[in-house]
This record gives sequence, C-alpha cells and structure tokens, in this order.
Amino acid sequence: MARKSRRAELKLTDDQQNKLLKISQSRTAAVREVQRAKILLRYTEGEPISSISKDLHTSRPTIYKCIDKALAAGIETGLKDKYHRAHPPVITDDAKAWVINLACTKPTDHGYASETWSLSQLAKHTRLHAPAAGHQCLGQAAKATIQRILKSHPVQPHKVRYYLERRDPDFKRKMEDVLIVYKEVNAINDSGDENNKIITVSVDEKPGIQAIGNVAPDLPPVAGQYSSPARDYEYKRFGTLSLLAALDLHTGHVFGQVHERHRSREFVMLLKELDEYYPADCTIRIILDNHSSHISKETMAYLKSRPNRFIYVHTPKHGSWLNLVETYFSKIARTFLKHIRVNSKEELKKRILQGIMETNAEPVVHRWKNFDFAQDHM
Repeated sequence: MARKSRRAELKLTDDQQNKLLKISQSRTAAVREVQRAKILLRYTEGEPISSISKDLHTSRPTIYKCIDKALAAGIETGLKDKYHRAHPPVITDDAKAWVINLACTKPTDHGYASETWSLSQLAKHTRLHAPAAGHQCLGQAAKATIQRILKSHPVQPHKVRYYLERRDPDFKRKMEDVLIVYKEVNAINDSGDENNKIITVSVDEKPGIQAIGNVAPDLPPVAGQYSSPARDYEYKRFGTLSLLAALDLHTGHVFGQVHERHRSREFVMLLKELDEYYPADCTIRIILDNHSSHISKETMAYLKSRPNRFIYVHTPKHGSWLNLVETYFSKIARTFLKHIRVNSKEELKKRILQGIMETNAEPVVHRWKNFDFAQDHM
C-alpha cells in the first residue's frame, strides 16, 4: 500500500501569524479555537505531529483535521467547526412547557414531603408521569435535561426568594410623616438652633441579645504561629436580654435600658428617663413602631399624666428600616456585641450599658440622607 503523501506547508502572512498568536494566548476565546491556533502555529514552525499531539494533549486525527481545513480554505476555516445541520429537537415545546408548569408547583401538591423541588426529584417525577400526560419524549429525561429546560426560561424551583407583603394600607402616608420629621430635624441641626423646643428621638427595642459563656478560656494570638484568637466550639447559654433604646437625633446621645422583658412598665421607665433628661418646656417627639407596649392602657395613662409632653410619630407596619435607631443597633452588633462572651446575664447587662456609655462619650449624630431611596420603596 502506498504511503499517504506528506501534507503541504502552511504559509501565513504576518497578520495571520499575529492573529493566531493572539488567539493562542487569549483567556476569553473558545477553548477549541485556542487549541487550534496553537496547532496551526506549531505546524507552521515545522514541529512534528506527534510532538504537537503530546504537548497539546490532543489526538492526531484532530490535528490532521485542523491542518487540512486550514490548507484547503484558510486559517479562519481551520479555527472553526464545520457547519452541520442540527438534528430536530427530540423534546417538543409542549413537553418543555409541561416541565416548566410542573416546576412552578410545589412537591407537596403532588404528595411529596419536601417543600421545594430538587432537580433529581423533578427529573424522577417527570419520567414517571410525563408519558401518561402525552409527552413520551420525557420518558428518559435525566437531571441534566431538566436543568437545561429550566435554565432556558429561567426557573429555579429549588430556591426561595423572600418578599415582604405590605399589610399596612397607610404605609405611604406614615412613611411620608417620618421623612418629613427627618427633613425638619436635618434643617434644625444644620441651622444650629439651640432654642429648639421640639426634641426628636428615635425609639425601638433590640430583643434576644444572647448571654453566652465559654466553657474553656479563649486563647490569645501568638506572633508567628497563630494570627487570631482561638475559642472553644462549645458554649453555655444563660438566657437573653432586651435593649430598649432612644436615640437623640440632634445630639447623638443614646438612652439605653436593659431588661429581661419588654412590657409597658419597661417602656414607661424609658419615657420617664426622657422626661427627666430634657427641659420641662420642650416637647419630646418620638419616632417608634406600633408595639403593644407603646399604646397600652398603662402607657397611655402615663402619657395623659404628662399632657403636651410627648408626640408619637409611628413608622408603618414592616417599616422598621425607617427608624434611625436601627442604625445604632447595627453599629453595636458590629462592635461591642460582636463575639461577646460573658459569665452571666448580669455581666451582659453591664457590658451593654458600658458600650452605651462609650458611645455617649463620643456621640455621632445619625441623619437620614437618602430620601429618594425611601420614595422608591413606597
């Protein structure tokens, strides 16, 4: 048998050489194009096919096919796949719609225990029930098939995206009331008016602060060996405490009371502290939510005993993000409450009050700045 003749030399212009070199070094081009560019460059340099195959980890037939296409129709053809007519789709559009419709239901609707679909469970259910629904093409549907169908729409039945339904019909009005107060406070603060007779404070509760203790001592960092402190995984729980706080929006001063419960009597204690702190001729305007303790009979009785002293401005339901004291709660969660360990609830209380004292030693005035953001969330 006669031996096959040696392939012709592939001649490249400088532009073609530079183009192949650029593609061969690209991190964004298709992997197959990068490989084929390397093949053609090595072939033009006279490198043996066996060496190219070994270095690029590809078969000799693949290399020959690339070179032959380039010799026949140029390097552009050598880099690309030949056009081929796609096979008609096996899975029909109706079958895909059936899968999408199934993915938009809950597994519990079909007698399963799980709340959301997994791809494996969805594929199994499809194989069992699609043929009876007239979609024989799904009788052997694999997990990857279901994944491709869902990705093309896209639908992600294995994930849950949370949303907040607005259940307050007066949400917009209440939010506007709060924003108007913030604008007034900003104007007063910017003017430097020291004779202002309306003091605005933001009040809320941070519940469930855990008193957690170590069962073994923390280990300090050791230079050159351990870069951070070490802590035993086990811990003890002593219970939880609630921080009831009021933030002065003019000075940044924080009033804080730590209690085991948040009832009307605890809230009245905070009101009394505010009453004692501010001059008697001032009106105290309080931004707060609709917690039951804020509007209980006991609280209302105290407010009636101090006529014209307090003004309520309620945030809307599910609108806690409108209350500026939440920014202070976020700050303490990232500072002195982070990784905190104590030996008792009493120690936790002392640590919280100590943290508030440190805040008041260097107070920061909290301002509402992004009014457009709030308007966009109406």
